[in-house]
Amino acid sequence: MRLRSTIKTNTKNFVRLLGHFGIPIVVTLERPVSQKGFLPQEIKKHLLPSAKIFEKDCFDLCKEDEIRNYLKALKKEQIVIAGCETDVCVLQSCLGLLSLGYEVYAVEELLFSSSRNTRAATARMKAEGAIFLTYKSLYYELLESVQEGEKHSAPPDDLRDSAL
Repeated sequence: MRLRSTIKTNTKNFVRLLGHFGIPIVVTLERPVSQKGFLPQEIKKHLLPSAKIFEKDCFDLCKEDEIRNYLKALKKEQIVIAGCETDVCVLQSCLGLLSLGYEVYAVEELLFSSSRNTRAATARMKAEGAIFLTYKSLYYELLESVQEGEKHSAPPDDLRDSAL
């Protein structure tokens, strides 16, 4: 139960961080959502109206035309990925995104799985070109500098610069 709470808190902060910097957010939920799970309200309430939520049938989100076309329309070259089943959906989506030419950044503390051993999946993503970073690294890369942070207004005081 403690792990679930930590994951929700870290994901909530991730959503808030991306929202603060105006980074587009795409959420995917596996069908049937009623059995696989809804987006927790404590995370959903922090999504900006511009965030897009998709339901998907494929483990690899790139195999879903609507999602793939939406990502293409964003005209972004880099994607930051977080989520669950590190060894299934995250792995396959990461490989799909890489095959489409995206630079993929995976936030270590925001990847989780029902499986205890995800080392092979992580190693495969890295071998294919995914870049792993910590939440803290992402936070400061987005901030860039103290002066840059002052230009964009500092993130809210309660937004942590590291995962729990």
